[in-house]
Amino acid sequence: MLFCNPDSSIWFPTVRYSPSTRLRLFCFPYAGGGISVFRTWEKYFPESVEVCPIQLPGRSARFREPPIVQFSSLIKAIIKKIRPFLDKPFAFFGHSLGGLIAYEISHQLRSNYSIEPTHLIISGCASPCCKAKRKVLSNLPGQELISELWKLNGTPDELLDSEEFMALSLPSLRADFALYESYQYSSRVPLECPLTVFGGMEDREVDWRQLELWKNETEGMFSLYQLPGDHFFLHKEEITVLRFILRNLDI
Repeated sequence: MLFCNPDSSIWFPTVRYSPSTRLRLFCFPYAGGGISVFRTWEKYFPESVEVCPIQLPGRSARFREPPIVQFSSLIKAIIKKIRPFLDKPFAFFGHSLGGLIAYEISHQLRSNYSIEPTHLIISGCASPCCKAKRKVLSNLPGQELISELWKLNGTPDELLDSEEFMALSLPSLRADFALYESYQYSSRVPLECPLTVFGGMEDREVDWRQLELWKNETEGMFSLYQLPGDHFFLHKEEITVLRFILRNLDI
């Protein structure tokens, strides 16, 4: 059994330390998302796979902690916390902002420790080389930011209409938008691991070309799937996404 710093478990609270584990699938959510995005995933995988979503500071159960709003600082913090859990083969999944996080962690692990995930899975995220100049959202006044959230269509209408919910949610959303806005891409030698990419056919944030350019980020096998839905197709097409993941992970 692996013994690790309890502080690392705050970041990855669902790690089981089971001797039967053959692979850990670390999951990184989109802006404003938490571990609840992946709450049903474990039941679709065999017991040999641990689904390990990240719980970032300033979100959900860690809402009292100050969020990290600089991308490079967040990656350094995650690397420190995730290392004790890399005693087993591991793969990464990330949607939107989470895709950039998963990609950068993969590069840092290779650069600093000569290890890579067995598979990198990116969802709803443009290739980092063509990261578009989006409107800066992190510093918008409350009502303007809520208006932008309506356009993104990732938050249920009843929650956007709830003043109490939005008062609780806007700080973490601002922190995640600030993270995205601080991201800086640098060209590097491609990864060697297989790379699977998912996109939504009606996604107005990320188009086919931006998804296809991910093929330049790996020397391993590359797969690209587009599914029905907008930027948050992940929710309605969750089972389809999981079936593809299961097949591509070869477990």
